[in-house]
Amino acid sequence: MTIKATTTPAPNLQKGPMRVQTPRVYDGGWAEAHELAQAQREPVFVPVTPFADDRGWSLMNMLHGAMSQQGQINFSMQYPGVVKAWHRHDKQTDFWMCLVGHIKAGIYRESDSTTWMLVTGEKRPGVLIIPPPLWHGVACVGPQPAGLLYYVTHAYTPAHPDEFRRPWDSVDGFPWESRNG
Repeated sequence: MTIKATTTPAPNLQKGPMRVQTPRVYDGGWAEAHELAQAQREPVFVPVTPFADDRGWSLMNMLHGAMSQQGQINFSMQYPGVVKAWHRHDKQTDFWMCLVGHIKAGIYRESDSTTWMLVTGEKRPGVLIIPPPLWHGVACVGPQPAGLLYYVTHAYTPAHPDEFRRPWDSVDGFPWESRNG
């Protein structure tokens, strides 16, 4: 059986002089979504449909075909109002899935100042794929902590971390705060 993957163009959101887009939505396989993110040097969001029955619900076959032996799976809780940003990698691709609460993910491509934003979590499940060398960060949105499960393609090495940091407010005009109105 062949599954045809489709992509949905990302709509643009305006806030001041910065042009903020939502990531491309991809409904194909995990390996292909990873390849697309790397080839385009842009984030890709893969929606996930929960399986539900009278016993509860689950998210199944996550990242099948995208995980490797060099990778690592992590889980992080973030408190409301906290912004963890910005950082980037030279080799590592991040696969983010918010399982508890909701997050606002910010992604910035320094080479042309392209910026993306996505709110994802319990009510919008999916995986956000962030390839190198994109700067990225996350803010917890809503009244409860957010739980982020993330897979990285290269395990963290304290002696030689593949991580570069800059201040959370260094991408001028990025809308970390909640929008009102």
